[in-house]
Amino acid sequence: MAENRFKIKSENQGSKKGFFGFLASGLKLGKAFETGFPVKYLPKVVFAVLLGIIYVWNNHYAERSTRELDRLEEEVEDLRADVTTLEAEYMYNSKQSEVAKKVKDLGLEESKEPPIKIIVDEDEY
Repeated sequence: MAENRFKIKSENQGSKKGFFGFLASGLKLGKAFETGFPVKYLPKVVFAVLLGIIYVWNNHYAERSTRELDRLEEEVEDLRADVTTLEAEYMYNSKQSEVAKKVKDLGLEESKEPPIKIIVDEDEY
């Protein structure tokens, strides 16, 4: 019977498979981590990550502010249209002829004579 043997893989065989194999062979990161984690690069990496987080937060904040501004501009336009309509109705309803029509139901009628001025002497008051 044949003897069981382990297949020995060469280093070149695993590194040439796929994108990450190519990337690992090109960058040769294995030698950088042999002595341990390179702590000297940690502040730069943390700073870059922090800048990335601030960039993403600022982008979300700007998008939210833009949406809020668009919503408020639309609301202001609606309110402006409502105010214009109400002002027009008020001006129409406050005309003398319209007021006379509305108070006719109450039994009041428009005076045909101009108003007279009442003069009061100072000693009578």
